[in-house]
Amino acid sequence: MSLNHITLQGRLCGDPDLRRTPNGTSVTNFTLAVDRDYKNEDGTRETDFISVICWKGLAEMCAKWFRKGQMAIVTGRLQIRQYTDKAGTKRSQAEVVADNVYFCESKKDRDEASYAAAEKEGKSYQPAGAPVSVEVDEDGELPF
Repeated sequence: MSLNHITLQGRLCGDPDLRRTPNGTSVTNFTLAVDRDYKNEDGTRETDFISVICWKGLAEMCAKWFRKGQMAIVTGRLQIRQYTDKAGTKRSQAEVVADNVYFCESKKDRDEASYAAAEKEGKSYQPAGAPVSVEVDEDGELPF
């Protein structure tokens, strides 16, 4: 019997990227920044950047609710993928195939982290479920 189980806690380095396979299956990728438990010689913590893949319903959920900068816990299995790059060199990449992704912060903390990340990039941030403002025309009618 073998065991391949991994649990990670870290912050999303970017918004999850939702795509569909040719047969329509949802797949989401994101990178999780995970701090190491120890500090190096100069007193700083090193960070590992770990690729995470989610499939089907979990992929849809992550794309809908998670944003850059949010803290998450990921459980799943580690896989090593072999591929050949454009130059013809054989490469390996370690990635986590997620079974579960959990929120690690309160909704308020998630919204604040998402707002700060959006502001840093010069974008506006609208929390999920928040009212959307729409300008009305001079007659007081909606523009659609």
